[in-house]
Amino acid sequence: MTDELEGVRDHYRATGLTERLKTVLAALGPEDQLLTPQQLGVLDQFHTRGLAATAELAQLAGIAAGMSILDVGSGVGGPARFLAATYGCRVTGVDLSEPFVDAARYLTERTGQSGQLSFQTASALELPFDDGRFDAVLLQHVAMNISDRTLLYSEIRRVLKPGGRFATYDVVLSGGEPHYPLPWARTPATSFLLTAGATREAIEPASFRMLAWQDDTDAAKAWFAQLRASGPPPSPNLGVVMGPDFAELAANLGRNLMQGRLGILTAVFEAA
Repeated sequence: MTDELEGVRDHYRATGLTERLKTVLAALGPEDQLLTPQQLGVLDQFHTRGLAATAELAQLAGIAAGMSILDVGSGVGGPARFLAATYGCRVTGVDLSEPFVDAARYLTERTGQSGQLSFQTASALELPFDDGRFDAVLLQHVAMNISDRTLLYSEIRRVLKPGGRFATYDVVLSGGEPHYPLPWARTPATSFLLTAGATREAIEPASFRMLAWQDDTDAAKAWFAQLRASGPPPSPNLGVVMGPDFAELAANLGRNLMQGRLGILTAVFEAA
């Protein structure tokens, strides 16, 4: 594994994560009581605007029943569980962090969805799937951890069927260096942000045709403003997964958005 990937994996190390989740979820009911994806939404959506953003991206991407979906950088499986429950599709998740994958499997058992979902530890730069396997690929708040965007987008294209959809929802560089630490990187060493324009220039040469392109920065700013106004987040929340400094990391992301240093991009492409 390269030093870059090792650094990213260290950031998401999350030692003892599944045991921590078992402890906090006891407040929602006994271990044998099924939970809904919505109940887990406060701790399993690792991106700005949470579950609402996943729902919007899925709609833009045209997710439908019976599709085979790949979630790259699937975290603890929140978007995958939501998609399977909402659309009746089959979802595969890959993540570089083994503790995240273990936690994703545990949480999926708690929602009774193990038959529709599978998770495995893998790099986005070396996806362990045959060519043309998936109808759609989702990438949410992942690309900023990856310097080799050419390889990332070509791997995503490789595993997509012709005419398949690639939907991305990511943080982009807008003006000046951001303030660290941030949710995906505590230092610039594992942060590889591109501008929105440079992101498009990296995606399209991989045989993709743009279908949708929107700047969601204002919606993200409004979301952060609402979070600040509503006080401390309810428990359980993402701090269970990312550690006690998560509030600082998230606050810095909001600060960078407000100052115009970062933006939020939503885009959908079709595999040519």
